[in-house]
Amino acid sequence: MGGQILIADCGDSAVVVKAEGANAWETVHTLADAIEAARLDGVYGIVPTYDSLLVEFDCTDTDHDTVRDALTHEIGRLAESPIRRLPARRFVVPVVYGGEYGPDLPVVAEQLGLTEQDVVRLHAGTDLTVRCLGAPAGAPMTDGPAFPRPVPRLASPRTSVPPGSVAVAGRQAVICPMRSPGGWPLLGRTPLRVLDLDSEPLTPYRPGDTFRFVPITPGQWDEYDGLALAAATWDEYDGLALAPDGLAPVPSGGTHG
Repeated sequence: MGGQILIADCGDSAVVVKAEGANAWETVHTLADAIEAARLDGVYGIVPTYDSLLVEFDCTDTDHDTVRDALTHEIGRLAESPIRRLPARRFVVPVVYGGEYGPDLPVVAEQLGLTEQDVVRLHAGTDLTVRCLGAPAGAPMTDGPAFPRPVPRLASPRTSVPPGSVAVAGRQAVICPMRSPGGWPLLGRTPLRVLDLDSEPLTPYRPGDTFRFVPITPGQWDEYDGLALAAATWDEYDGLALAPDGLAPVPSGGTHG
């Protein structure tokens, strides 16, 4: 675990760990795995992000000093004997790009000085690593595609974004797991069911996993509609038939989701 690690109180029932250096993300998530495995008394929430870790605790069961001491112990132990993180899993995600499914694709292409086909090719052309879980409901925040520049957020956010929407902003990408407001440009939508409120854990993915987006046609939507995202790790998903140009036609009417 390289780089400096800082520990500070955060409110009356949390401690935040800040990692610095080139390996900050790896440090934070390795520490999160270690803390979860240690099952510290009174700790009920462990939230790793890009370079920091929030550790939430019940202040009636423990206190800042105890939690800080436990974190310091875990950091020292990891420095002497690093643990192996869980192996990354690959999720293959079918997406209909453009049209009613990705209404902002033309605008994003214009902003980047690319064709719509090039935007799709870059978005679907590589595995994107899940870096942390965000809002709403554990949305998978991934690395962004290799676009030539960051993608601006929408000037006017939408009040309702359909579940399964695939969005980008800045140097990041995300799948929206449930209907919610959103200000990120929408490139497309997956027919897979991203979130299952009755499942444990709530999300099938975790930081470190990778997503590979695969273009499909609107006519293929029903083949995958409602299937759980967890099923996207099945080998047969590698045989998805690609949309001819990666784009959905502009519809004459009707919507999905």
